[in-house]
Amino acid sequence: MTSDTQSAFTRIAVELSPPAARIVLHNPPLNVIDIPMMEELRAVLEQVEQRPDISATVFTGSERAFSTGVDVAAHAPGQVHDMLAMLHSVIRSVVSSKKLTVASVRRHCLGGGAELAMMCDLVYASPDSVWGFPEIKLACFPPVASVALAAIVGQKLAAEMVLTGRTLTGREALAAGLVNGVADDPETPVSECLQRVSQLSPAAITFAKKAFYAWDSIHLDKGLTRAEQIYLEELMRTADAREGVAAFLERRRPKWVGK
Repeated sequence: MTSDTQSAFTRIAVELSPPAARIVLHNPPLNVIDIPMMEELRAVLEQVEQRPDISATVFTGSERAFSTGVDVAAHAPGQVHDMLAMLHSVIRSVVSSKKLTVASVRRHCLGGGAELAMMCDLVYASPDSVWGFPEIKLACFPPVASVALAAIVGQKLAAEMVLTGRTLTGREALAAGLVNGVADDPETPVSECLQRVSQLSPAAITFAKKAFYAWDSIHLDKGLTRAEQIYLEELMRTADAREGVAAFLERRRPKWVGK
């Protein structure tokens, strides 16, 4: 087995060690997903797809956080369109990947970070991980979670998380079906998973995924397109959305006007 460490990135660290590729989110202290990170994620996912010796892609963060979500500053009127397009391009790349995708999650896993993790095929987390979508507190909403979360955890819990900002612990996420397993060191079940994958046919994984997600992919593509439209053409034109982002950046309480 040979290992190839990629050093051309600044927001992520990448190690290609067949049969797995490891992508580490690296934007200290909390691995906020900004546009440069999105661009790097897109680039490395394209590289990985071209590697027939890679069967699985593992996403992980740091001891302190998988990711606390997308850079709030990128929600400003002049950036939000490009940000949303790039983020959803990354999500679509993860969903359409021919490789088995695995998330290894410690501590904070919020917003766009939680969307990235939840869209992986398998997720392993630490018991002290915290899962949530706090966008509603900024008068926004998480488009990917709005479309896909209910199919994973059920409509009522998904509604509570998206519409009220409720968070889950790692063990609650396991009980809800949001993660596959919980361990003090999630790398242990990840390693066990990769060991199983190493014995399997990469071609079989590719076509099994294609069949497994055939129906969901249709739903996700149409739903996410509609969610993007609502987000950009309706939500982002409200005074509350502008106020929510501004209040967060200015570190003050928002003053909602309801429109």
